[in-house]
Amino acid sequence: MAQELAGKVAAVTGGASGIGLECARTMLRAGARVFIVDNAQDRLDKAVADLGEGATALRVDITSGDSVATMLPAILDKAGQLDIFHANAGSYIGGDLVDGNADAFDRMLNLNVNAVFRGVHAVLPHMIERGTGDVIVTSSVAGHQSIPWEPVYSASKFAVQSFVHAVRRQVNKHGVRVGAIAPGPVVTPLVDDWPAENLKRAIENGALFQPVEVAEAVLFMLTRPRNIVVRDLVLLPQNFDI
Repeated sequence: MAQELAGKVAAVTGGASGIGLECARTMLRAGARVFIVDNAQDRLDKAVADLGEGATALRVDITSGDSVATMLPAILDKAGQLDIFHANAGSYIGGDLVDGNADAFDRMLNLNVNAVFRGVHAVLPHMIERGTGDVIVTSSVAGHQSIPWEPVYSASKFAVQSFVHAVRRQVNKHGVRVGAIAPGPVVTPLVDDWPAENLKRAIENGALFQPVEVAEAVLFMLTRPRNIVVRDLVLLPQNFDI
């Protein structure tokens, strides 16, 4: 892989597993220094050991304002700059609304929506001051079309889409690009509770794809000429029908 991101510093929330881990790996291979942002020290230790040189663990609870306030200063202390912020962390709840748990809805919305707002808000002043930067938010196809079996999750991703579109227009004049990567179903820890046979069948039928496919799309977004913004990039498994 060419060193398209050589000299860049990136931070990936939820970077210790799933899509975040693969995006971090791809950015590292492209030459970036990457901060893996997560709240679980065991996952952070494992991820950094897996990724190797260039990866730095940064323990942050992105649902806590006080914790998020430590994120950028820690990055600047170690690397001096931040070029790429990938707000990737999220969780999933599906099923009929009437069968759901309202407290679980709150926890998911706090992570999928509020934590994205907090994280981007924390890094934007630095990027604006430097006159350059990239913000990527992991959204979902569920942010483009409401999925009947995941109404609260879909609502969280519609909120993310609106946020991305509005903030992009605010900061474009400062040289900061904002875009969303919106995948369909991906083989990540979010599908760990699927029955093994159902998961195997979905993969074989082409209704799921691997996190590396998302990571390669994120790299494409980041490596466009600075006068190009990929506002939304929707990725679907070929046989996924919404």
